[in-house]
Amino acid sequence: MTFPTRLLRDDLLERLKFDLGRDAQDASLRDWRMAVSLAVRARIVTPWLAARRAAEAAGAKQVYYLSMEFLIGRLLEDAIVNLGLDGEVNAALTELGLDYDRLVEDEPDAALGNGGLGRLAACFMESLATLGCPAYGYGIRYEHGIFRQDFEDGRQVEHPEDWLSEPHAWEFERPGEDIIIGFGGHVREDGARAVWTADEHVVARPFDMPIIGWQGRWANTLRLWGARPTDGFDLSRFNRGDFAAAAENEALARTISRVLYPDDTTEQGKTLRLKQEYFFTAASLRDLLRRFVLRGRDLRSLPQHVAIQMNDTHPAIAGPELVRLLHDEHAMEFDDAIDTARACLAYTNHTLLPEALETWSEGLMAHLLPRHMRLIERIDHRHAMANPARRTSVVDHGHVKMGELSFIMANRVNGVSALHTELMKKTVFSELHGLHPDRIVNQTNGVTPRRWLKSSNPRLSTLISSVIEGDWLVDLDRLAELDPLCDDAGFLTDFAGVKQDNKVDLANWLARDHGFSVDPAAMFDVQIKRIHEYKRQHLNILEAIALWQDMRANPQGNHTPRVKIFGGKAAPGYVLAKEIIELINAVAAVVNADPLVRGRLTIAFLPNYNVSMAERLIPAADLSEQISTAGKEASGTGNMKFALNGAPTIGTLDGANVEIRERVGAENFFLFGMTAEQVVARRALDGHAAAAIAADPRLARALQAIRDGAFSGGDGARFAGVCDNVMGPDYFLVASDFADYWRAQRQADAVFRDTDAWTRMAARNTARSGWFSSDRTIRDYMAQIWQASSVT
Repeated sequence: MTFPTRLLRDDLLERLKFDLGRDAQDASLRDWRMAVSLAVRARIVTPWLAARRAAEAAGAKQVYYLSMEFLIGRLLEDAIVNLGLDGEVNAALTELGLDYDRLVEDEPDAALGNGGLGRLAACFMESLATLGCPAYGYGIRYEHGIFRQDFEDGRQVEHPEDWLSEPHAWEFERPGEDIIIGFGGHVREDGARAVWTADEHVVARPFDMPIIGWQGRWANTLRLWGARPTDGFDLSRFNRGDFAAAAENEALARTISRVLYPDDTTEQGKTLRLKQEYFFTAASLRDLLRRFVLRGRDLRSLPQHVAIQMNDTHPAIAGPELVRLLHDEHAMEFDDAIDTARACLAYTNHTLLPEALETWSEGLMAHLLPRHMRLIERIDHRHAMANPARRTSVVDHGHVKMGELSFIMANRVNGVSALHTELMKKTVFSELHGLHPDRIVNQTNGVTPRRWLKSSNPRLSTLISSVIEGDWLVDLDRLAELDPLCDDAGFLTDFAGVKQDNKVDLANWLARDHGFSVDPAAMFDVQIKRIHEYKRQHLNILEAIALWQDMRANPQGNHTPRVKIFGGKAAPGYVLAKEIIELINAVAAVVNADPLVRGRLTIAFLPNYNVSMAERLIPAADLSEQISTAGKEASGTGNMKFALNGAPTIGTLDGANVEIRERVGAENFFLFGMTAEQVVARRALDGHAAAAIAADPRLARALQAIRDGAFSGGDGARFAGVCDNVMGPDYFLVASDFADYWRAQRQADAVFRDTDAWTRMAARNTARSGWFSSDRTIRDYMAQIWQASSVT
C-alpha cells in the first residue's frame, strides 16, 4: 500500500486543520502525532470494513478471543509498518520539518495489560489479521491500566496510568451497541426455566480498534468494553446540594473498567475482580450471540460458526454464562446448552501455580451471580454423574474452582509450551486429564516478527533482508537460511555491528532519560518481566552482590564488564515482590557508587517497564535472563523475543526455554539449575536451603552482606523478608540453584570475551528462532482447536 508523499503530506495538513483545529505554525508534537494517527487510521478503515464483508460473504467461522489483557503498546508505528507506509510517512514528515522517531515515540502505551499473557494476546491479534482469520478480541478498556510505576527511596510506588488523558486515535466508540450487565438480585424458578432479576446494572459500552495485518490485506477488531451507569447524573441530588452523591452512580459503575487487577486482598477487591471478569465476558458473549442471531442462524449450529478462546481463567465464567444465555434466554434444553457451549469454548492455561488458578468463595459467587452459582452446581453435578469415579469437583469446600470449571466446559485445553503441557497433565489437571485424555493439547507460544523484529530492530531486519530474498516476515522459518552465514566473517561483522549500534542507542537513552552512564562495550545482561518469586529476580541480584564482592576482593581479576538491567512491576499487594524491587535498587545505589567496580559493573532498575521499553531493551541485549524455577513458568514469550534478536539465553529447563534450547542448540544456550523433577525431589528435603548456603561461601557472603545492612545504611532488618525466605523455606529454590547459576554466568563471561564466538552464538539464536513466530502458533490453533480457516 503506497501513497505519494505529496498526497500524504497534504492529508496530514488537512487532518491537522479540520480534525484538530490547528494550523502548522501552532501545532505541537502531540497535534502532529494525532494528525498522522488519524491519517493512518483512515487507510486502515477500508480493509477493515472489507474484511468484515468478506468474512460474512464466505460464511467463515469467527474466532472470539477473550482476555483480561491486551498489551498492545503503541499502535502508530505498528500500523505504519504493517501498511508498508514507513517510507512515505517518514518522507512526508521530513518535508514538514518533523522527526519520525520523535513523533512515534510521543504516543503513550495503551495501558491494557501487565505481562506475557497480555502481550501474547496482542501478538495473536496481529497474527490472526496477518493470516486473514476472521476474529474479534474482547477485553476491558481500562482507564488507568495496571499502574504507572515509580520509585521513592528504591520502593515501588503506584500511580494511576493516564494513557486516556487525551483522545485515543485508534478507537471507534459504539454507543448504539451498548449491553446492560446485571449483578446480584434473586432467581425465580419458572417451570423448566429460571428467571434472574438483578438488582444492580451497568452499561457495557463497546470501543472498537481495527488491528491491521501485514501489508494491510486483512484487519480484525479488538472490542474493549467500558463501564457506564444505567442512570447517570442525579440532577435532583445535585440541586439539593449533595454534589458528590449526584455523581455516585457514575463513579461506582466506572470503577469496573478503571484499573487492571485491583488489589484483591480485601473483600471489596475480590468483589470488584469478579465483577470485572463477568462484566467483559457476559458483554462479549451477548454481543457475539446478538450478531449470530441477526444473521438468522439456528443456535444449535453455533459451534460450526463460532470458536471462543478463554485466555486463562479470567473469562472462565463464560461456560455458565453461555449456558444461561442458551437455556434461560433462548429456551435450549439444559443438556443441549451445555454441549453447545462446550463445543464452542476452549481454554488456555497459563500457570502451574495452584494459587494462581482462580477460586471464588461460594458466598461471593452466590451473592454477585446467583443464577450462575446454581448453573455451576448443575454443570458440576452433571459431570460427576457422567464420571462417577472422579474426586475432583468444581465446587469444593465452599469455593468455586475456575480452573476446573474451565476444563470441564472446554472442548480443548491447551498448554503454552511442551513442558508446561506435560506437567499440566501430571499436576494441576491430572485427574481431569485421566477422565478426558484427548482434551489437553499443546500450543507453544510465539511472537509476531513484525513488531518484535522489523519495528523494534530495523537494523537487524534490514541485514536479514539483504541476504534473504522475499517476504521472510510471513514465513519466519526462512531465518534458517541465515545458518550457513553464521560461519561467514563478513556476515558476523555486520551482525555484530547491528548489535553494537543498538547498544549505543540504548546507552544514550539510559544516560538521557535515566541518568545511567554505561559503556556499550560491556555485556548488557537483561531481565525484564513481572516481579514474582518464581521468576527469581532475587537470584539475579544475589549473584550480582556476589560478583561485586568478587570484583572488590580481586580488583585485578579477569572480570567481564557488565550492565545488569532489570524491569518489571510487582502487584500492589505482593509484599515480598516489592521488597525484591527495593533490594535491587538498594544494591544498585551502593554498587554504582563504588569506585572500585566503576566501569566493570553497573546495575539499573528502570521504572515503569512497558512494551515500548521492551522494544528498546531487547534489540540491545547481549544476555537474556530466563531463570525461573523449573516447572513454574508456563512458557514465556520474552525468551523468544530475545533469542530472535540475537541474545543468547541463560536459563533453566523451564517453559519454552526447553524448546528454545532444542532449536538454537545446547551449545548456544547457557543452561543451569535443576530439572522440574529434581526441583520436586529437592523441595522434599528438610533444610535444603540451609544446606545449599552452607555449601556455597559466595551465597553465604552475599546474604550476610544484606543482613549486615551493607545496602540499607546498616539497617539489617530492612530486607529480612528476602533473606528469611531464601534461608528458610526457599520454595522456589534460589539457594539450591545459586552455585550452578554462578557457574553459568562465568561461562557466559568467558564466551563474551571471545567476540567472534559470542557473535556466532548470537547469530545462531536469530537464525534458529523462526519457529517461535505467533503465525505458526495461530495456524496450529486454527487447525487443532478452532477448526477455522483463512479467508484471504
